[in-house]
Amino acid sequence: MNTQLQQFLHHLKFERGYSPNTLEAYERDLLQFQAFLEDVGVPTLQMVTPAELDNFIESLQARGHKSATVARKVAALRTFLKFLYAEGVMTVDLMEWLHQPKVEKRLPHTLSLEQMNELLAAAALEDTPLGLRDRAMLELLYATGMRASEIIGVKVGDLNLPSGSLRCFGKGGKERVLPLYPSMVRVLQHYLEFGRPLLLREPSEGMLFVNNLGQPLTRQGLWFLVQHYVEAAGLPSWVTPHTLRHTFATHLLEGGAELREIQHLLGHANITTTQIYTEVSGQRKRKVYDQAHPRAHFPNGDPSLARDIGE
Repeated sequence: MNTQLQQFLHHLKFERGYSPNTLEAYERDLLQFQAFLEDVGVPTLQMVTPAELDNFIESLQARGHKSATVARKVAALRTFLKFLYAEGVMTVDLMEWLHQPKVEKRLPHTLSLEQMNELLAAAALEDTPLGLRDRAMLELLYATGMRASEIIGVKVGDLNLPSGSLRCFGKGGKERVLPLYPSMVRVLQHYLEFGRPLLLREPSEGMLFVNNLGQPLTRQGLWFLVQHYVEAAGLPSWVTPHTLRHTFATHLLEGGAELREIQHLLGHANITTTQIYTEVSGQRKRKVYDQAHPRAHFPNGDPSLARDIGE
């Protein structure tokens, strides 16, 4: 299977333009399937039957994997089996036997406007090169809704501060231009003038955000950065860089932005991915309504109405 797996990953990388993170996830999930086949004594892919596929899913569920995790692993395996059948490695299209398990729908966590302001305020307290960098990164995450991999990949040359925009390269290298509001431009200008030059070791470094050694910031570094300010602001520990992406989209929707516009800003290939934010926004509006409306506080409805109907 190793040879076929490497050919498959090569196909995903060079023909379909998958990101390194996605390729790692596919490889990890398919190596788990390979280990399962070895455990049950199936020596080759050609000998896999629908029974093994069912047993593989059952083994994942027995290990306590969440339904979303199982669904992701099954999706990776389905794509792999489709590739093998198309390449003639397998003579039977087993993909049709491998059914996607139902996934419990979970809405993404988001921050309220007040919580978001508290997070940004916590990052604005430290007037040091690293502090200026951190504020610029957090502001930019909320201003654009970029993914973690996208923001650490921004180069100085991607900025167009006079026009208030930046170029972002998303999944598959797809480019989109994101607008920046005026205060975001000023934060970036301040970082570029008083923060970044003091962090650099090599003047030729092109990445916008660097660490204290002057090297490009990593995803792990960004995660720790966000966690530091989350703790400083007293916010829930579940807040991650991706939470700010969800918050960006939800706040835009609540502010009146069209769903199609949000789709383009987020870089979603399909608008159905963006539609989840309509449910998040609807739940938040309901919560605010129940808390704010004076007649929503009666647990069994309006007492006077109860009297009127003889209860």
